[in-house]
Amino acid sequence: MVRAYSQEHTYKHPWERVTSASWRKFADPENKRILSHILEVDTLNHKLDSSSGKLYTTRAITIHAPGPWFLRKIIRQDICHCVESTVVDAQSRSMQLATRNISLEKYIEVEENIRYDPHPDNPKLWTICKQETSIRIKPLSALASMAEKIEQKCVDKFQANSAKGREVMERMCKYLEAESRGISA
Repeated sequence: MVRAYSQEHTYKHPWERVTSASWRKFADPENKRILSHILEVDTLNHKLDSSSGKLYTTRAITIHAPGPWFLRKIIRQDICHCVESTVVDAQSRSMQLATRNISLEKYIEVEENIRYDPHPDNPKLWTICKQETSIRIKPLSALASMAEKIEQKCVDKFQANSAKGREVMERMCKYLEAESRGISA
């Protein structure tokens, strides 16, 4: 069974500020406290395609292993490695992030897709964020009810972490707004 959910959030900030905040959210010391499930973020590569003007970036993200504590005890692993692939198209003002785990795959599969676009109601000043996440617990497929409960716990945790991420993004946007006005935040 796969648990999937989607969320939308409107940032009342322009697309350029929101996407800048997305790049900077993991580097800020205050954000590291809020996003405590994220242990490390490393840029593996980035490439600017001169013909299309698109920026392609790949980052490695190390997090605390998802799921309830007893699942981490069963699999004997506390961390999970993920890969985030990002495509930024400044010309069309679109940023797409796709993240998936590359460790613990025999136990859990998580895929997250996030897209930032100018909001259709106010494209110059607002940004819409659409997030889709799917979670699948694998070895417990035979024990469907238990797998469903663990998947739901994972969904609950991911949704809580998404709320923290939105909080961080809002804070970063306000910081960047103040920075652009020459005001110390």
